[in-house]
Amino acid sequence: MNKLKVVHIVEALGGGVYTYFINLTHVLAAHSNIDLTIIYSDKRQEIDPNKVAEDFHPNTTLVKIPMLREISPRYDFIAFKQLRYALKKLKPDVLHLHSSKAGILGRLAFLATYRFNTKLYYTPHGYSFLRKDISSFKRFVFLTIEFLSQKLTGGTIIACGDTELHYSKKIGPSLLVRNGINFDSAPQQLPQRSITVNKIGILGRITYARNPSLFNDIALQNPNLNFIWIGDGELRALLTAPNIEITGWFKDRSEGLCVLETIDVYLQTSLWEGLPIALLEAAARKLPIIATAIIGNKDIIANGKNGFLFKDASEFSNTIAKLTTAQDRDRIGKANFERCKLLFDSSRNFAKLISIYFEDHPKHVL
Repeated sequence: MNKLKVVHIVEALGGGVYTYFINLTHVLAAHSNIDLTIIYSDKRQEIDPNKVAEDFHPNTTLVKIPMLREISPRYDFIAFKQLRYALKKLKPDVLHLHSSKAGILGRLAFLATYRFNTKLYYTPHGYSFLRKDISSFKRFVFLTIEFLSQKLTGGTIIACGDTELHYSKKIGPSLLVRNGINFDSAPQQLPQRSITVNKIGILGRITYARNPSLFNDIALQNPNLNFIWIGDGELRALLTAPNIEITGWFKDRSEGLCVLETIDVYLQTSLWEGLPIALLEAAARKLPIIATAIIGNKDIIANGKNGFLFKDASEFSNTIAKLTTAQDRDRIGKANFERCKLLFDSSRNFAKLISIYFEDHPKHVL
């Protein structure tokens, strides 16, 4: 029996998407009837290209094709030609595209190499038309591109979160496969935490989407607390408060996760999200979470049960007061772990993705 040939294309291989793919490969590539290939770009600063093969499942075939995050007619055309060549050679049964750039280039390559039995899927990981750093006109343009791309190529949108599913249904046929992490590999022993709140942290790239200005304002208004940004990024200059530490990039993601385990409260200040993997990593470490009340965060945090949602720096002060005792933080942290393990376990969720693939290819045995 021939294996189901599954090809994923991703440009945005960094941050939470990188963790997503680690977990994805360890479920899909371990399946006895799946032949998995990942076509990826290594241009993201926050990843170590030499560790991709080490982090992904060993049965994964890796194909490196440089793609740029920004629009570049010359380099985008080169990437398109390389993708077209790769797809002609691979002849996939399943083609799954991730994020906006790979979504566009991958669809064009799909059209140029169309095979009637290739089923197309697309996961946005946060729609560009929901961004807050661009004009309403640009948001309209991105929405139009998503809509027209879907109409042109067809296929199924695989939303990574409940709110993303809501928007996806307005664009085309959509299914929900939530983001997830491997909770079975969550650390069993965690460091002894402070009796009082001492260190508040965030994990990720310092970008406009993560709203470092709000993180900095909160730190300035709470000089008695220590803040840590686990990561780095182009907007690090916005983090000027004297009680903020910036760790910089780690060559090994496990080093950043070890730092995450030392904080008392996780703070997510994002302006928009798809479904943030960093919140799941915090949940796996039984951390209470305070997060902005936005798309993505609201899919994970049930306000007052496994964390708290807030809107601005002044509201943060009222929220952190609800976590002053170790007992409160422990209770919320454990509830966070249990809820996220139930809804966002990668083994369970990616098994659902496998079922979707095989349902569309009944000749292959699951």
